[in-house]
Amino acid sequence: MNTQIITIAARATIEGTKPFPEIVGLLIEAGVESYHVDYVAMQKTYYGGDGAVVKTAIALEGLPPVGEDFDVTALRQNIADSQMKGQSWREFSIRAMQGGVQGYFAFLRGQRVTYFGRQGDQHVEWFPGAKKG
Repeated sequence: MNTQIITIAARATIEGTKPFPEIVGLLIEAGVESYHVDYVAMQKTYYGGDGAVVKTAIALEGLPPVGEDFDVTALRQNIADSQMKGQSWREFSIRAMQGGVQGYFAFLRGQRVTYFGRQGDQHVEWFPGAKKG
């Protein structure tokens, strides 16, 4: 995997300088197959198809603790606001954490994201336009 491109994508996500589809394009170019956002450890872990792993810190201050209960309705609205209104990743993360999202796995090849809460609750969200298999 190309660590330099991953670092650029991670920085652009935190700074809000690129939309999600462009970030995905950069990560695919870098050889990333999937990544894990961990709001408890405040880090992202990127996985390559060759078994390589790269970690980056989530360098955002003032994030709330992860809520106890997983609120799927709030998560769906949060996702919609990001897709249709260009909400920043910081704002997305604040709302996700308040709504009980402990973390998520983004499967770039699989074109979906699996969100999970502290009690094992899960929600799968397909990328816009993805072919659901």
